[in-house]
Amino acid sequence: MSKVCIVTGKRPAVGNNRSHAKNSTRRRFLPNLQTHRFWVESENRFVKLRLTAKGMRIIDKKGIDSVLTDIRANGVKI
Repeated sequence: MSKVCIVTGKRPAVGNNRSHAKNSTRRRFLPNLQTHRFWVESENRFVKLRLTAKGMRIIDKKGIDSVLTDIRANGVKI
């Protein structure tokens, strides 16, 4: 399963660990992904989404129906 938020599209970023001596080693910054079930009243069922904490806040603000419409417009089957 890929580490991509279905709502925001955030994916892992790359960067460096920096020690006190300024040594650098490569690392990945992973998004804060959560798996969450949302109740969709219009479809009378639960929808399970893998999204970031920011994606959950977007759903709280816009509503699950609006977000699902946007996701389906991008060609993702839910």
